[in-house]
Amino acid sequence: MNVELFDEEMFEPDPPPEPRPPRQPRRRGGGETTKRILVALPWIAFAIAITVVGGIVFALAMVAIGVVCLREYFAMTHESRPLAIPAFIAVAAMIAAAHFGSAYNVLMIFAASFPLLFAFAVNAKHREGATISIAVTLLGIVWIGIPLVHAVLLRDLPNHGAALLVDVLVGTFVTDTAAYATGRMFGSRRIAPTISPNKTIEGLIGGFVIGTMAFWFAGLYQNWLSGIDALIIGAAVAAAAPVGDLFESLIKRDLGTKDTGTLFGPHGGILDRLDAVLFTIVVGYYLSVALVY
Repeated sequence: MNVELFDEEMFEPDPPPEPRPPRQPRRRGGGETTKRILVALPWIAFAIAITVVGGIVFALAMVAIGVVCLREYFAMTHESRPLAIPAFIAVAAMIAAAHFGSAYNVLMIFAASFPLLFAFAVNAKHREGATISIAVTLLGIVWIGIPLVHAVLLRDLPNHGAALLVDVLVGTFVTDTAAYATGRMFGSRRIAPTISPNKTIEGLIGGFVIGTMAFWFAGLYQNWLSGIDALIIGAAVAAAAPVGDLFESLIKRDLGTKDTGTLFGPHGGILDRLDAVLFTIVVGYYLSVALVY
């Protein structure tokens, strides 16, 4: 009688276990956030220095920044043939009017930019597509020139203008950095994926809270700025900062470009760094006038 004592399958080796999928590391923004801060520090020092000096030095610095910003903007929109020369003239004249004159003089210069644009547009070189050229140029004057005018108006406010401007800049920088860091660490719900896919609700909330508290904390050392006023201005600045960021992202997305320039190397151009400031400086000026003066 044949008795099969062993089953052949008993000696077949077990199949190797399926490899586990690699564990996804938790996103952390520490390294990149540190790089962003280190890149920004010299420019923050420069901004504080020209703010403290004030006067004609600050106004000339705003003109220089306006020229660089416009150059980046016109490089992105070159296919629309923007009218660079009248834009440079208009922005410089508006800043000069803000420093040496008043808001009325700024409005007068802005109104005068229309016939100036027309004078350049009727040139045969720019006549074709003149409507687009004028519209693109006017956007640059408004987007870049108007906020720089408000920076001069805010700095020139009596007694506390310099301190308020520094507060707005610090609040904007802290909001932007905190939003980036908290978004990298905790963000999962995108705000506007078709415009700026890296912006999240968690980052927005983190930036708003931390930016508001940064402005309030600065107000603790300024006895002329009450805690309530500091919270109101800080909250408005922290709310306006991501709007400025998203606005620039919309422009870049529409124009098919990643960065506005290479002034900051891998961190982009000057417009990439000032996108939030171009919005917060306007909000900061009007709230400062309403609450402090």
